[in-house]
Amino acid sequence: MESFIFLGFNLYAWITIVTVLAMFSVMLFTKLRADLVFLGAISILFVTDVLDAKEAFSGFSSTSVVIIGVLFVVVAGLTHTGVLQWIVKHLLGQPDSYSKAVVRLMLPVAALSSFLSNTTVVALFVGIVKMWSKKLNVSPSKLLIPLSYASGMGGVCTLIGTPPNLIISGLYAENTGTAMNVLATTIPGLFCLFIGVLSIIAMRKLLPDRKAPESAFESTGDYTVELLVPSDNPHIGETVKEAGLNVVKGGSLIEVVHFDEMISPATTDEVVMGGDRLIYAGQIDEILDLRETHGLVNADHHVFTMSEVDRDRQLRTAYVTFGSSLINTTIGQSTFEKDNNMILVAVSRRGERIRQSPHDVVLRAGDTLLFECPPRVNIHTERLSSQLHFFDSAELPNIGPKTLISTLIMTAMVVLSALNVIPLLQCAFLAAMAMLIFRCCNVDQAMKSINWEILMVFAGSVVLGVAIQKTGIAERLAFGILDVCGTNPIVVMTAICLVGTFITEFISNTAAGAMFFPIMYEAAEKLGYEPYPFLIALMVSVSSSFATPIGSPTHMLVYGPGGYRFSDFMRIGLLMNFIILAANIFIVNIIYPLTPLNP
Repeated sequence: MESFIFLGFNLYAWITIVTVLAMFSVMLFTKLRADLVFLGAISILFVTDVLDAKEAFSGFSSTSVVIIGVLFVVVAGLTHTGVLQWIVKHLLGQPDSYSKAVVRLMLPVAALSSFLSNTTVVALFVGIVKMWSKKLNVSPSKLLIPLSYASGMGGVCTLIGTPPNLIISGLYAENTGTAMNVLATTIPGLFCLFIGVLSIIAMRKLLPDRKAPESAFESTGDYTVELLVPSDNPHIGETVKEAGLNVVKGGSLIEVVHFDEMISPATTDEVVMGGDRLIYAGQIDEILDLRETHGLVNADHHVFTMSEVDRDRQLRTAYVTFGSSLINTTIGQSTFEKDNNMILVAVSRRGERIRQSPHDVVLRAGDTLLFECPPRVNIHTERLSSQLHFFDSAELPNIGPKTLISTLIMTAMVVLSALNVIPLLQCAFLAAMAMLIFRCCNVDQAMKSINWEILMVFAGSVVLGVAIQKTGIAERLAFGILDVCGTNPIVVMTAICLVGTFITEFISNTAAGAMFFPIMYEAAEKLGYEPYPFLIALMVSVSSSFATPIGSPTHMLVYGPGGYRFSDFMRIGLLMNFIILAANIFIVNIIYPLTPLNP
């Protein structure tokens, strides 16, 4: 195999290249879980002898991956003691201009994201920002993209703020024997955040002004209601028009269901039969008067307005996530309602309610769904969370003494690690143990907080980087970049960061970081410079995905609630990519001047 050479790569290198391309293609164009895709890639590299057993499973013992797993427990302690909720409640305030609102929003989000999961922070803020935007009389779409951007830019400010930082710093420590300080990226990150906030304010006109999806459900006129024709109804045998059931006060008949046959749209000459289900759209409180005037009764899955929901049912809003198995299907064709004990009431797309039976709407990513369900329905099951993201959550923690305790634990972890008193891995373990000992979270909450799918992706990313480096792909690409860009280190740094920024628009930033680490490391060494500043710039660039909603999980979290279109991110995001790239290269070369390697 070693004797086979094509375009400068041996067979092992080509196996790696094909595996990587196939893996990214599968993640882009299919709904397969990312952890299974990475596991499949590792298996291929292992069985083809590209990697030996130790290398193939090195990701699972990687220090950076272990740290990420332990930090899930630390974040669980902060979440269940209400730290994040307290911060949100007291920091946003009531600014008197859009510019001040952006600052009041982005800075706290960035600060929290420097130490906590970006996804956790954004998920917490989405509902708050939507309510806040109403008070400010600003469309949520003007604030939700800045919210997501702030979480990404804040995440790069510390090594523990975003997974790529931990992956890249961990690989650097393995290659050099020197650990990076937990605050190594703080100054570059803060500078890019400052530039990012100013850019958002300056380019505010590029932010879309979309109608909030749930606003389509705020009026009672935006619901459908189903009424049943009892067997003793006096209008049986008459047509819909003769019975006066087609156009009624406050709404109109949109469908008639004869047993299993659905007539849509409903025709005026349709004969009314006992057991028919009549589906109306319009002003619900007026439509419900038909029960008295025309002898109708509530259907067995009736619909209420917000004020009419009884104590045994409630209305919850959710949006269809990217990669959901519900995409391109209808609820009526599946057993979704029965399986999850909830009923679909209405569907909104880009802020407008779709005027047809919700059960017949072919769902798309980002669609907003209104469900009627029991108050205690579990909306956080793995099956539901992989398909829908609910706007609200009934699980609100109580703020008390443990809020302060968990805050002190988190602060101590960061300070001790930043001052190099205790290595980050040990600090994370001590913090997680303290969270359990002081009951900031219990063992069940801690275990449920660990996202094993994400850990599998992180471990797979590390292995991917090992394969790229071992097979000589990184060295070959580094030489190729040097051939194109010359020997100017800043030009080379910029070129790799530029490619990294746009690659991470389509793949996991963790995977991008692992893939570009060996390339950047090799390029720096070939130029004769210490790789450290090159890698700091890489950390910022692979977390700077602004131009597509699939570039970051946080973008996907705000996509549905903001009523966005795919192109909305590109309008402002492409400019943001270049602005943050320029700021990144500028500040890194000032804070960390390029240093020649010792001869």
